[in-house]
This record gives sequence, structure tokens and C-alpha cells, in this order.
Amino acid sequence: LQAAGAYALSLPPEYYERLQVEYQRRRDLLLPVLANAGFKTFSPDGAYYIMTDISGFGFASDVEFTRHLIREVGVACVPGSSFYSVPERGAQQVRFCYCKKDETLQLAGKRLANLQSRI
Repeated sequence: LQAAGAYALSLPPEYYERLQVEYQRRRDLLLPVLANAGFKTFSPDGAYYIMTDISGFGFASDVEFTRHLIREVGVACVPGSSFYSVPERGAQQVRFCYCKKDETLQLAGKRLANLQSRI
């Protein structure tokens, strides 16, 4: 781990500038997909994931929603409750990661396009 950290610190600033631009592009690709599927989204300023509010979908919990999304839609996300010291605070949130290949994000977009009809 220390060797990886030392290597990361040795990379030129341009590497991180390109990485930032790339993650912003992917974020901007996924945000409208999620919004069009009915998620309330929160646009991150410095991460590679998007937290969404799922309260409009009618599921009792984030875990129940996540299982449904994986089994019935074929898209994975992480229950929001797993990120809170008081899990109930995230019980109506899920997190989508966008540090994926464009093809993966596009496929997720196609699958999520019909989400409302699959609930």
C-alpha cells in the first residue's frame, strides 16, 4: 500500500487533471440517465459516485430496492444505509458508481430507461 501511495504521489499533475476531466464526463453521462429513470440525484463535486434518493419508488428500504434493481433490471448499486453510522439515515438512498467503462454506463442507461415499468 505504501508503494502504491508513493507511486501515486510521483505522477505528474497532468495525470490528475485528465482524470478529473474524465470523471466529470462520466458523471455528466450518468446523471441525466438517473434523473430520467426517476431518481432524485445529488451531483457530486469530487467523487466518482452519485448518491440518489429512492423515496419515490415505494420500496421499504434501500436494501430491498438494491436487490430488486440487481435481480429485475440488471443494474447494481450500493445501499445508502451502508455509508451511515446510523443506517436509517440512508434507508432511502442508493449509490451508483461511474468509474466504469462508457459501454457499462450506456448499458445501465438502457436498462434503467424502463425502470418505472418494472416496479
